[in-house]
Amino acid sequence: MDLDLFLHKLHFQNERVTPPNWEVNWDDAPLPFKVYRHLPEYRLSYDIPLTLQDQSKHEPPNLKTFGYFLWYVYGLSKFSQTAFPSSMDGESVETLQSFRRFPPSGGGLYPSELYLYLKLEELPNGIYHYDVAHHRLLLLRKGKFDSYLNSALGSSSNLSSCFGAVIITTMYWKNFFKYNNFSYRLQGLDAGALIGQLVEVSKCFRFYPKVHFQFLDSAINHLLGIEDLEESTYAVIPLSEHNIVHEEAPGECSAAELVKEIPKIKTTHFQRSQNVLPFPEIAQLHHATLFESTGLIRGLKKSEENFENKSKIALPKAREITRDLASVCQNRYSPEMDFNGQRMAQVQLASLLKESTDSYRYANDLDKEDNQLPRVSIYGCFYQVDDIPNGAYRYDLTSHSLLAIKEGDFRLDLQAGMSLHNVNLHQVPICLHIVGDRTHYKSELGYRGYRIQHMEAGMLLQRLLLTASALGMNGHPLLGFDINGCDEIYELEDAQKTTIIQIPIGFYRAKSWLVGGMHS
Repeated sequence: MDLDLFLHKLHFQNERVTPPNWEVNWDDAPLPFKVYRHLPEYRLSYDIPLTLQDQSKHEPPNLKTFGYFLWYVYGLSKFSQTAFPSSMDGESVETLQSFRRFPPSGGGLYPSELYLYLKLEELPNGIYHYDVAHHRLLLLRKGKFDSYLNSALGSSSNLSSCFGAVIITTMYWKNFFKYNNFSYRLQGLDAGALIGQLVEVSKCFRFYPKVHFQFLDSAINHLLGIEDLEESTYAVIPLSEHNIVHEEAPGECSAAELVKEIPKIKTTHFQRSQNVLPFPEIAQLHHATLFESTGLIRGLKKSEENFENKSKIALPKAREITRDLASVCQNRYSPEMDFNGQRMAQVQLASLLKESTDSYRYANDLDKEDNQLPRVSIYGCFYQVDDIPNGAYRYDLTSHSLLAIKEGDFRLDLQAGMSLHNVNLHQVPICLHIVGDRTHYKSELGYRGYRIQHMEAGMLLQRLLLTASALGMNGHPLLGFDINGCDEIYELEDAQKTTIIQIPIGFYRAKSWLVGGMHS
């Protein structure tokens, strides 16, 4: 298989990566969470605090507070039931029931899983899985693995100064069963939205995370006891009570050498599906992303963009947003036909863009310089924003202004480009697009660059969604849109950029559904 051609189709012609006769077997769908069997369990407190605003009393990490942290990052937060007309006769009613979490996920399928390396007093040191279905930790492997993880990360973060690490994996079948090969795009964005949520929740608990996108894949998977072709690691995030200082690697380490240091573990888990289909294209692409040596780990330097020929609209000073992250998360959801067409004030737009980009900065293993600008940017088509002409714009965070690209109303073009018309774009004041490098840094990061770019886009997406919620709005992430058409609107091809995800954002009316919070 030509991997470059596959990625091109996946991004620009995604209908060509799914077989025309593809049918979803809902009766054999996997569970949206992984359920291990026969492992030592450590229950977490269900007494979840319903506010995260008052953090004046800082306590060292302990099992109780870490359980709160996990619930706000990826716990089951809501149970919803939605009624809609039957596709069979249009008269009877069908109901859709689902468990929800705070980060969004394509189709509500949540392909990501959370593993933890923890060194807390109330627990044996070791590797755990967060059993989201029962809000508990399951012990996979006992021991202290600072040195092992240091080596797997290229020795750029010192785990001995951390109280643990979060390891985010992707289980391929959990959304391949519905989306086929298109699931590969969703998996990176889902993992990124989860990382974005983790970074924001960490601020409330005064944890300091550092996101590693680069590591020895097979060594981390071996540590967790997972099989490469079923599930694989997407990010490793050490957590500390202090800033994690970047350290230079003393020398190269190979995955083949590292896995010899610890024995293999065997676990069993239940996923419900009886017939798990192969996904050879994703498997081949996955193998092309693997790092077998820490010598492949490298940083990126963002190239400066020239916007001298673009006219600017200076935005007003952003409004200070005082919010409780807990209520922001509870109020966030993805409206469909619930947007109500209300206009947006210019200061609301300014606050949305400024707050989202300011809070996006995070410690990671890619940035070569401090205060480096993000590798993904915000573009948007605006129609009902006070004192801003209808048109397509780019947000310039350094000058806090809009760079005008084209004047006009692009709602009909954007609506026609949607594969599923579940949002009426005439009812939202702005339609944002997250934009990234067209080559996804392949020359520096190889094929791993594609999923890293999607994770960074997912992180920015989550910041936009949380900020919109804090401002009394909401957004609906969409991947079923005409990327080529959007790239043409924003004149991106010549700049070697491309759109990654589309997010209509606006005010909304109450959704017609039955929903309840899952906390005590």
